[in-house]
Amino acid sequence: MRGRLIVLEGTDGSGKATQTALLAERLRKAGREVRQLSFPRYDQDSSMLVRMYLGGAFGTDPQSVNAYAASTFYAVDRYASYKQDWGAYYEDGGLVLTDRYTTSNAVHQASKLSGKERKTYLNWLFDFEYRLMGLPAPDLVIYLDVPTELSAALRRLREEKTGTHADIHEADEAYLRRCRESGRQVADYAGWRRLDCAREGRMRPPEEIHEEIWRLVTPLL
Repeated sequence: MRGRLIVLEGTDGSGKATQTALLAERLRKAGREVRQLSFPRYDQDSSMLVRMYLGGAFGTDPQSVNAYAASTFYAVDRYASYKQDWGAYYEDGGLVLTDRYTTSNAVHQASKLSGKERKTYLNWLFDFEYRLMGLPAPDLVIYLDVPTELSAALRRLREEKTGTHADIHEADEAYLRRCRESGRQVADYAGWRRLDCAREGRMRPPEEIHEEIWRLVTPLL
């Protein structure tokens, strides 16, 4: 009996990790066993090409690597995770909650394309990962939407606090704007549930966003 797969996707700084943690905690308090994941898995060998790509090894412009090639880097990491970590649990009926998934390819890599090329790519991507690679398709994708200007400000604040540096995606604000535009379009095309996480130029309280997420998730439980 196959399980359930819930994905939290969104623009940079949208609070995906925070909301994933809040949801996992609430599910466990409700007595539900849940496996919590996050992609890419930067500490695993299977993410080597992802790290090289984001680190600029293939070019410092995201467009240096086309959507199809970049997508395979991320897909390999997900495949390794599924085979090594959570596949058996999911196939046995387990509930899986993940911060990013195939959906991230759909948002970020689709932004490199336009018009019919974008739809052709999306159809290829979902067929490639869900049918040819055998990864499970999500039962629910919740897309957390934040204006690019606010995302950029939150990223800079995070970098100051943690001493980290932006990768080639995060450092390119024009690229992030395209990602937000493509993300909203993909959400409509793929039937994702989209939540606005900002109001009047400020992030909404995490607890408020969480309650909306909980209302979307409970029908699947």
